[in-house]
Amino acid sequence: WEFNGSFYQPSAFLMMGIPGLEALHHWISIPFFLLYFIALLGNGMILFIIKKTQSLHEPMYYLLSMLAVTDLGLALCTLPTTLGIFWFNIRRIGFDACLTQMYFIHTLSLSESSVLLAMAFDRFIAISHPLRYPAILAKSTIIKIGLAVILRSVLSLLPLPFLLKRLTYCKKTELSHSFCFHPDIMNLACADIKVNVFYGMIILLSTVGMDFIFIVLSYILIIKTAISLATKDECLKTLNTCVSHICAVLIFFIPMIGLCMIHRFGKNIPPLVNTLVAYTYLVIPPALNPIIYSIKSSHIRGALLRALKKKSY
Repeated sequence: WEFNGSFYQPSAFLMMGIPGLEALHHWISIPFFLLYFIALLGNGMILFIIKKTQSLHEPMYYLLSMLAVTDLGLALCTLPTTLGIFWFNIRRIGFDACLTQMYFIHTLSLSESSVLLAMAFDRFIAISHPLRYPAILAKSTIIKIGLAVILRSVLSLLPLPFLLKRLTYCKKTELSHSFCFHPDIMNLACADIKVNVFYGMIILLSTVGMDFIFIVLSYILIIKTAISLATKDECLKTLNTCVSHICAVLIFFIPMIGLCMIHRFGKNIPPLVNTLVAYTYLVIPPALNPIIYSIKSSHIRGALLRALKKKSY
């Protein structure tokens, strides 16, 4: 403990695995290891294929590359502490290290939300204005979108570690997850956390909340455009191009909203539910996104098969 008058700050926090199933952590680590392996291999393969395949140098696939980078970052942020608990029972994490991990997790989550919004805009332009699509989403525009995503995430969440560092903490230092999450750390403080709660809520609503609303509006316009097409087959073919993105949106936003609601209102919810929702939010999307896009995108699937055949030869 660091003591400075009435100010107390723990030197470390203790992370939690899966409550009630500690004896099975070695077995539970197997599916988690597979999910992380799929996330790293799948997203790495997506980036490699898009870089090497000239025909994939289009706005849609540049945005998919951004999504793959954020998914890689999220997987790498939580992998060391999660597998460290399951394999070696390493529960201790330094105070500053915890704040650093928390900052990167929230920054990458916000980046993923922003990229999903940009991908919804891409689908809307491609379907509603196909002739103007190359001009509207030129390479320079995609670069500007990428920079805007990074700046928005980095700057809006920069105050979070400092808001947590100013607080006085109680003797309880046990977190609810195998990673550091802002509401989780904040609730261990003995001081007034109204500023933290207010700032966190404002950032959540003005970024992720607005992203979700604009994604829904984009799809309302996409559906209206698709319905106006001449034949039913054309309508279904048009909507089929959006299936991968819709799946990515659902597997990201549903667990995220659930986790936020649990931390805000679910004081009586069993810890196991809280833990499972948190893992679903941070571990499942990075593993599923490359699978979804590889299955649904014939261009990526074809490029992947060509790369595998070339390697076998």
